[in-house]
Amino acid sequence: MSATETDRTIRVLIVDDHRMFSQALELLLRGEDGIVVVGSAATGEEALEMCDALEVDVALVDIDLPGIDGVAVTAQLRESHPEIHVVVITAFQAPNVMARAVKAGANGYVMKTDLADTLVGAITMAMSGNMVLPAGRLAPPISALGWDQPAPVPPGAPGSGPAGPPGSPAAGTHSDRPSGPLSEREVEILQAIANGRSTAEIGAAFDITEHTVRSHVKRIFTKLGAHSKAEAVAKGVHLDLISTEPEA
Repeated sequence: MSATETDRTIRVLIVDDHRMFSQALELLLRGEDGIVVVGSAATGEEALEMCDALEVDVALVDIDLPGIDGVAVTAQLRESHPEIHVVVITAFQAPNVMARAVKAGANGYVMKTDLADTLVGAITMAMSGNMVLPAGRLAPPISALGWDQPAPVPPGAPGSGPAGPPGSPAAGTHSDRPSGPLSEREVEILQAIANGRSTAEIGAAFDITEHTVRSHVKRIFTKLGAHSKAEAVAKGVHLDLISTEPEA
């Protein structure tokens, strides 16, 4: 995380329809240096209105909301406020729920049972643009994403972009269709993201600037048709480009 990111206050919006749970989250965050809760919403519609009215950096969004659910809230926030980082908080471990959150553009998810230990770290990681989804839990939702996968093709092979989601039209006509294989450096950077490395740590490891790292990440998103680091990593694993096994 850069000095700029660590020096500024992170403004958090809590989105959960259980008042006592929202209050508990706020109590957990009270007194934490560099974090302030700017509001609490009980519905997805209220959350969207509050994001229009308030300055929000990170939204903690429950999946199971009345009205529009947390996945729909995430998708709409990514559309209207792409600067807001979304962390899904959920009691659901179903792979299809995790997959929907990733596809909607969430930075990741945190289980409600883990919040006491992981909440602050999840917020700061999301603020820095890093993937909050723990590497050990990436594998379950991958098959639920439902992407077609031909035999893996080495990076740089001619005419070899991997297939997009089922029902994708011809190449170039579907926004989620991967546009081409990743370069060796892009695969290395994607693996580093999967290992939980920050932009600054990746830059230091490869002796490149953080700006260059971000440029690589943008190209990875474009090539994989991903909208978040979590989705890019999930697709990278699905295409057998990277691994979610813990580092030795």
